[in-house]
Amino acid sequence: MDLQLADKVFLVTGGTRGLGFATAQALVAEGAEVVIASRSQESVSSAARSLGCTGVAADLGEPSSADRLVAATVEAHGRIDGALISVGGPPAGEALGLTDEQWQAAFDSVFLGAVRLCRAVVAALPSEGGSLALVLSTSVKSPIGGLAASNGLRPGLGMLAKTMADELGPRGIRVNGLMPGRVATDRLKELDGPDPLVRSDREQSIPLRRYGDPAEFGRVAAFLLSPAASYVTGAMVPVDGGALRAL
Repeated sequence: MDLQLADKVFLVTGGTRGLGFATAQALVAEGAEVVIASRSQESVSSAARSLGCTGVAADLGEPSSADRLVAATVEAHGRIDGALISVGGPPAGEALGLTDEQWQAAFDSVFLGAVRLCRAVVAALPSEGGSLALVLSTSVKSPIGGLAASNGLRPGLGMLAKTMADELGPRGIRVNGLMPGRVATDRLKELDGPDPLVRSDREQSIPLRRYGDPAEFGRVAAFLLSPAASYVTGAMVPVDGGALRAL
């Protein structure tokens, strides 16, 4: 299938590793121009060299980062057609065990950072529209034990994506959410811990009986961002091997 991505330009945050990097790889392979962003300049430089794309170091928790990233994308390529909005997962912990400071930091980065970036990207999209995809979690549909901050924030972002799909649809702008399950990223390795039996046990709860590969997520994300998915908006798309029990 031709995803019709030649000459399209996308910003990918969290683009130096894991799900963001896999999405950037898929977009580049399909002919798109990509600008990746992450907090670490060293990581951005290394990933950008690997992909053959532009990289910008930025922390989405900083209010000025969203406008700066969009401006850098337009400066590098003359336009922007969409973005994959991926931010690092909030800290693990129980709902009442997280401090006010942890909740505030998670909200500023995960929620408000995403809102700011959506606002900045939409303001710069061409008249024919574009596409936003937010990397969320299966916690949009069902809580995950030990990840109270994610359980609290991701469903709100999912509803925000639905709301933006309603508001921006008349302008030809599509907004979708992606709900990764257990995909083998560094983040998941940290959450699983060093015991290999943890992964083995958790794989048994997945219908496909395995963790996903980041590339499998990247291909779905690239499709949703592309014109090939031109009639898909307001969707929450699971990429979880069938693990999610909710419809």
